[in-house]
Amino acid sequence: MPLGGQSLVAHAAQNLLAARAAGDDRVRVLVVTAPAFHLDAIAGELTGLDADVTLLVVAGGATRQASVAAGLAALDSDARAADVDVVLVHDAARPLAPPSLVARVIEAVRDGHAAVVPGLPVTDTIKRVAAHRGVVVEPVLETVPRAELRAVQTPQGFARDLLVRAHAHGAEDAHDEALAASDDAGLVERLGEPVWVVSGDERAAKITTARDLAVAALPTENTE
Repeated sequence: MPLGGQSLVAHAAQNLLAARAAGDDRVRVLVVTAPAFHLDAIAGELTGLDADVTLLVVAGGATRQASVAAGLAALDSDARAADVDVVLVHDAARPLAPPSLVARVIEAVRDGHAAVVPGLPVTDTIKRVAAHRGVVVEPVLETVPRAELRAVQTPQGFARDLLVRAHAHGAEDAHDEALAASDDAGLVERLGEPVWVVSGDERAAKITTARDLAVAALPTENTE
């Protein structure tokens, strides 16, 4: 899907690679998971990246969780990634997540927080309901205090060993959409390990609909 003459996945990759965390820590290995029939096309979209970056394009799975597991397996099988100890998991559907956000996540992991997600305060009033499929009118159970809520974005950052362990623990659910985790932090939570939130960024909005794409194409002020 193009945005401003470039594919979403290319935008996402370039913003990841442009990040410079403290001590010039940067993304050095990029693993992209994609449908098996799109591997060549995706690889073509990512030509011309930084020559110092190792690029791996591999087939994903039936769910997001399965796709991330496939990416981790590719990382494990490539000798050039042997010394990678921090892994970022990012959605191409958030192509404009700025390098400053990427760096903020990397730095939080480096500071000893083994699982980090960026998040924005929720501005809407949130109701928890007794959800029933096919029911038009649902009863409200409570109003959730929004001061305690964050809308989570990507990239999410992890100590590599913790992320591998979380995926191994949840592997039996990876191929079932009804059971698979909606994000990798959820897998870490299932282990009982803490997850930390850093400040997110409005530019990391998710593109899901045609309207989202149109909004993403609007000019914005560069605050990097």
